[in-house]
Amino acid sequence: MNARLNPFDSPVAAKALKHIIAAGNALSESTLPLATQELVKLRASQINGCAGCLDMHTKEAAHAGETQLRLNLVAAWREATVFTDAERAALELAEQGTRIADAAGGVPDEVWANAAKHYDDDQLAALVLVIAAINAFNRLNVITQQPAGDYEVGRHG
Repeated sequence: MNARLNPFDSPVAAKALKHIIAAGNALSESTLPLATQELVKLRASQINGCAGCLDMHTKEAAHAGETQLRLNLVAAWREATVFTDAERAALELAEQGTRIADAAGGVPDEVWANAAKHYDDDQLAALVLVIAAINAFNRLNVITQQPAGDYEVGRHG
């Protein structure tokens, strides 16, 4: 598969992407656990069908020590016993935030309240921004048909 466009070849797109990548790097320094951030990125990328982000974040999570079992079960997190209640709340918020157009009222209050039980305001802000950023990257990659499989850990970090 060949990409329709390499956004890094466009001066305007490359400049914008530089800022989005910097925002992602800043979020990795938040108190929201990195494992949670990667799980959320994986779940949103699964929903959006973003092969490039799945490739990247699966490899980054494994490199950071995430187990293969947990990576394999992200898509079925509701039935899996390997995630904490806090991770489940984050995954539910990620799903609702990614599928925002599917819900007439946006993210349900009970989903937000459940996340707020497990994360403080700074962590919630980081979680929301992680969800927003990965959805932006997913859309960019899916629209431009970015191929997957050759990502090397640390390439964009």
